[in-house]
Amino acid sequence: MGLIGAGIAAGLAALAASIGNGLVISKTIEGMARQPELSSSLRGTMFIGVGLIEAVPIIAIVVSFLLLF
Repeated sequence: MGLIGAGIAAGLAALAASIGNGLVISKTIEGMARQPELSSSLRGTMFIGVGLIEAVPIIAIVVSFLLLF
């Protein structure tokens, strides 16, 4: 059961992070298209958001390794 739990945790975290990244990036591009003068500010904020979103699957991988061992 631990193997199944670890696989589900890692898989769902990767799925959720990919959806989150897609939403953040698409909304940033939409904002850049509406107001091009704010593109540098939006880009910096996007990178911070993507970095925070990518932390979730990394933590999930650590949890799944804890479930395995």
